[in-house]
Amino acid sequence: MLTTLSIREVVLIGRLDLSFHAGLCVLTGETGSGKSILLDALGLALGMRAEARLVRHGADQASVTAVFDLGPGHTVLETLAGYAIPGLEDGLVLRRVLGADGRSKAFINDQPVSVQLLKETGGGLVDVHGQFENQRLLNEGAHRGLLDSFGGLSAGLKKTGDAHKVWKDAAGARIRAEAEMEAARRDEEFLRHALDEITGLDPKPGEETDLARQRTLMMHGEQLVAAMNTAAEELGGDGGALRSLEAALRELERVAEKADGRLADTLDALVRAQSETTEADALLQTAASMDLDPQSLEQAEERLFALRALARKHSTEVDNLSGVAENLAAKVRGLEDGGARLTELTKAESHARAAYGKAATVLSQGRGQAAGKLDKAVAKELKPLKLEKAKFTTVLDDLPEDAWGPEGRDKVVFQVATNPGAPAGPLGKISSGGELARFTLALKAVLAQADPVPTLVFDEVDSGVGGAVAAAVGERLAGLAGAAQVLVVTHSPQVAAKGKHHWLVSKSDADPGVLTTVDALSDKGRKEEIARMLAGAKITEEARAAADSLLEGAGP
Repeated sequence: MLTTLSIREVVLIGRLDLSFHAGLCVLTGETGSGKSILLDALGLALGMRAEARLVRHGADQASVTAVFDLGPGHTVLETLAGYAIPGLEDGLVLRRVLGADGRSKAFINDQPVSVQLLKETGGGLVDVHGQFENQRLLNEGAHRGLLDSFGGLSAGLKKTGDAHKVWKDAAGARIRAEAEMEAARRDEEFLRHALDEITGLDPKPGEETDLARQRTLMMHGEQLVAAMNTAAEELGGDGGALRSLEAALRELERVAEKADGRLADTLDALVRAQSETTEADALLQTAASMDLDPQSLEQAEERLFALRALARKHSTEVDNLSGVAENLAAKVRGLEDGGARLTELTKAESHARAAYGKAATVLSQGRGQAAGKLDKAVAKELKPLKLEKAKFTTVLDDLPEDAWGPEGRDKVVFQVATNPGAPAGPLGKISSGGELARFTLALKAVLAQADPVPTLVFDEVDSGVGGAVAAAVGERLAGLAGAAQVLVVTHSPQVAAKGKHHWLVSKSDADPGVLTTVDALSDKGRKEEIARMLAGAKITEEARAAADSLLEGAGP
């Protein structure tokens, strides 16, 4: 509930700090005393439209701070939890600063926020009925939620919301599969050609490296052949190394016995040299026999270049071409069995839609029953408010399929007909401000438990009525105050007498100009104010006695 309202430099208010309490809080005062200024100031703190005219003449800026005490788990606190606003567990402070140039700044718990967030937050804390434009009950977008709360349809709402998510997920899967299949079909010719191209070339892992080495070798074929031929001649020719080693061995072996073992090491070395040279000659013969034909070089180059070109085409490495082929083959297989998968997804979507339809139908039936109960309950409230000829109707219409959502398939609108035979119309189209205020009072009396807004403000809800009707208005306001904090601006003594707390709004001369003041009234002060409201400027003893009677009848 609203606990404190601090106003600085707003129109005729210089500095004002008000503390509010639970129950029915009444503000009275003569016409022009400044009651509307209080509501304008509260509207600023709630994020409503700011105008430079609200800044007191001569002041640089105006500011309004509203402090709220909310229970844990309130929906507003849950919403603000995602904005990293400090101190939410200790209370909620809304503040608006308005400059003389018309620019404003918004704060929640001293954290700068957008005016839109301030407005959304304020709308969940205070419901204003009267001269403000954003009355929640006039907002058709809120009617469905109010009816659901009144009817206790949270279980049906959850089931419908869950079914809607399953349906939309299934529809999304089907749409994605269709898009993928369509794209694959557009690319089918390319996919099959690309797959044939790779499989026809049949690349092998490591083949690029082998071909590159072979190509390098073949490119220097003539030099290699000439060198190898020369080396072979040097090793095995008539005057080659092998002949020379053999001749040396024969000569030394012939005289070795005469050397008394001194040639043994030399002979061993020559034998080893002969063995190594023989092996080298054999290897050289093998190397000389390798294929260095120019045609083989051309073939190796063609394959190497083909592999590299294909790799570039698919933006990959040559060794990865086999993986690309596997991927292409999978896509081709998908084309072949994609129709069956799409059929399964379409069937799943159809089943999910049917399940959503069933849940939404049950929810719609619950809403229909709740609407009948709501209409009857409001009708009972209208009669004592001198609106017995009016008819309140909760209208349920089917939404087009593209508007179906987690909350079902219904559009809910509160409509009224003010006279028998007159066509029903939206609640906000009622021409009489007094009728509108009483209609909203009747609705709030019925919806008090269903609507979580903790503070209700009624601006001259008793306009144009008196006597028994005004008393009935007061009784319903007092009844509402049992479920929520109620602030009412009134000119009716019958309504004022029902208040648990009473403030008098008045104007006084100041230097410079005039200032609006607000005073909390004692029991004696309440009696005098109600007597004034009954008698006018001159308070008589009869008026005081009538005030006593009203206060005694108001109960504790």
